[in-house]
Amino acid sequence: MRIALAQLNTVVGDLPGNAALIETAVADAKSAGAALVLVPELAITGYPPEDLLLKEHLLAAARAELDGIASRTHGIVAIVGFPERDDDVYNSAAVLADGKVQAVYRKLRLPNYGVFDELRYFQSGTTPMIIVVDGVTVGLSICEDIWMPGAPATPEALAGARLIVNISASPFHAGKAAAREQMIAQRARDNLAAIAFCALVGGQDELVFDGSSVVVDHTGAAVARAPQFEPALLVCDVDTDAAGSARLRDTRPRLATRGERPLVEHGGSFVTGAPVPAAGTRAQEGTVAERPPAVQEVYEALVLGTRDYVQKNGFQHVVLGLSGGVDSTLVLLIAVDALGADRVSVAVMPSRHSTEGTQGDARRLAANLGVQCLDLPIHDPMAAYDELLAGVFTGRDPDLTEENLQARIRGNLLMALSNKFGWMVLTTGNKSEMSVGYSTLYGDSAGGFAVIKDVPKTLVYELTAWRRARDASDPVPDSIVSRPPSAELRPEQKDSDSLPPYELLDPILQGYVEHDLGPEALFARGHDAD
Repeated sequence: MRIALAQLNTVVGDLPGNAALIETAVADAKSAGAALVLVPELAITGYPPEDLLLKEHLLAAARAELDGIASRTHGIVAIVGFPERDDDVYNSAAVLADGKVQAVYRKLRLPNYGVFDELRYFQSGTTPMIIVVDGVTVGLSICEDIWMPGAPATPEALAGARLIVNISASPFHAGKAAAREQMIAQRARDNLAAIAFCALVGGQDELVFDGSSVVVDHTGAAVARAPQFEPALLVCDVDTDAAGSARLRDTRPRLATRGERPLVEHGGSFVTGAPVPAAGTRAQEGTVAERPPAVQEVYEALVLGTRDYVQKNGFQHVVLGLSGGVDSTLVLLIAVDALGADRVSVAVMPSRHSTEGTQGDARRLAANLGVQCLDLPIHDPMAAYDELLAGVFTGRDPDLTEENLQARIRGNLLMALSNKFGWMVLTTGNKSEMSVGYSTLYGDSAGGFAVIKDVPKTLVYELTAWRRARDASDPVPDSIVSRPPSAELRPEQKDSDSLPPYELLDPILQGYVEHDLGPEALFARGHDAD
């Protein structure tokens, strides 16, 4: 059977826009000869819709958009994610065929860990569901349903499903795509069924969805894979007879089949009229996109997250403070790759502690990338603050207060540019600094989007090195990455004056923040107690 997976980039709350994306995908899938097309989880509303799900008018509007899509769905079966309002609200998959909503499957497993909060918004479904498309039995599931063995996939397979489909919104983290595909392959082997996993792509607030939709056969081998971080329509032929033959050779599920079959709801049988390949013709092989190296994967996720945050919030232009350090350099590279140089401006804001080297590097980098560079020295504003506060601060030596004032002046200038021109301010603090409070409230932490908030300092260097090596015309001056990191808020300042070296700090933060390890466990990993 020929199937299509519509890897879409939806916008939370833009119901008409999302519906238009879905209708186009369904039409394109039909044109490609597919009998079945999958659309991601909650595609009608975008994911995660969060408290929009508490609004009755939005739930009613989502159903109206779904019915409109259904009315134009003929000659193909579409599985579309939407929030279903019934006795409660359900995270559901609608089966669209022959001009109407024919059946609705409700997500059984609701995640409530990490970034997920689905128990706040949804009631869980209770019953697995199968449908029959052109004689092929298909099992339905949504995202978390497939992450654990058992229901709904296993009962559906025991009830005859040779293809299990999963529509998903699966947030990205480093290494997620490979681990997720390994899990999907194991479910396919467990159930002797092909699995089609159709995923959301795009950025939404602090989340990035990588796509990586995939189809695996009953042995777990990938037969088609969509690219990461971009919309795609993945089309391929699935040999469902191969799964049936494998079940004839493996009789172990037979006894369980007798007990499970009555527990699975039958959502209907549909004939699409999709062309059936003649005997002996070669199946359409899906494209199996290569998975990028780990550093490239993270860089591309940052680019997508930045682009979508800016554009989905209605901004056309961004601005950032460019210091000549590696953090603001990486943020600028990401911004230019995400939006184009014509939509990015930088402000170089030297103080009396700024060195000629860093300022020259900043201006050279801006010129190499072709972005607008604004020179806004802060010597005079800082002198005005010193004069204003001199009486109050009598008898007290300069300290962190004066350092923070410089950062806050810069934050004020960037926000003034934002207000005047409608630009979004990108902040440049990395995860290592922010985890230990090495930043200034209302200063370098002020802005609209923190691009590298989840990137440790050591990874900042790796990402910058990868981006420099990507293009023959490297725009980054060598001194930016070779110079010891410094905030340049006092004479001869270095980050290492206040923090452990980043190659020591980052593994400690990784253990404490990401893995919740206490001091004794960190000592056991070889970290020095001091």
